[in-house]
Amino acid sequence: MSEAYHSLATVKLLSGLNESALKSLEQRCRWQRFKVQEQIIDHNSDSRDVYFVVEGRARVVNYSLSGREITFDEIPAGQYFGEFAALDGQPRSANVVALTDTQVASVSPDTFLNLLRDNPGMAVEVMQELAKLIRASTDRIMDLSTLGAHNRVHSEILREARLYARDDNTAVISPIPVHGDIAARVSTTRETVARVFSDLTRQGLLKRNKSEIVVRDLDRLEQLVENLREI
Repeated sequence: MSEAYHSLATVKLLSGLNESALKSLEQRCRWQRFKVQEQIIDHNSDSRDVYFVVEGRARVVNYSLSGREITFDEIPAGQYFGEFAALDGQPRSANVVALTDTQVASVSPDTFLNLLRDNPGMAVEVMQELAKLIRASTDRIMDLSTLGAHNRVHSEILREARLYARDDNTAVISPIPVHGDIAARVSTTRETVARVFSDLTRQGLLKRNKSEIVVRDLDRLEQLVENLREI
């Protein structure tokens, strides 16, 4: 890839940097490309770099003792990952793999920490993202502790739907979520996910089109999840 493509302009965290500072940072980055399913970060490795996703999409995963894949998050272009190790100096807490053909730009932990010290607004944004992650993790722990497998799938569909919510109390999720991906996020099987989708479709809550899932009543789906949490 030519130097002309080595740009961090689409990275949201860095949007407050002026052109000169951004260019300087780009020159200090290590630019890499990864193919689909290629590993970017290895769990428990002692690397500390922070990665900006310039193109593509990455997935944060771990594996149980039995080999089951557990998905924690997906990182789209314009976002970043690897900040945990840069902040606390501890080994990596998860694996990161390329979900599509992906280009990343990585910086050393010292460079990242200096960015935060020199740009308080950027530091606040990182803290807000960490707070959001903690809240999401708390919700997932509660779901795993209090909900059965079918109900965890309901909850995950609701989380996804909220990202695509419309003003008319519907949501259009596109592309259609892969059953295996949902199963990995909520620690269940593809078959269970398929059954839940079929059940919700029969109940009129979901409608499947060629390339999208329509949630026809967000309030009803949310009430279903909340009622199950109270049982």
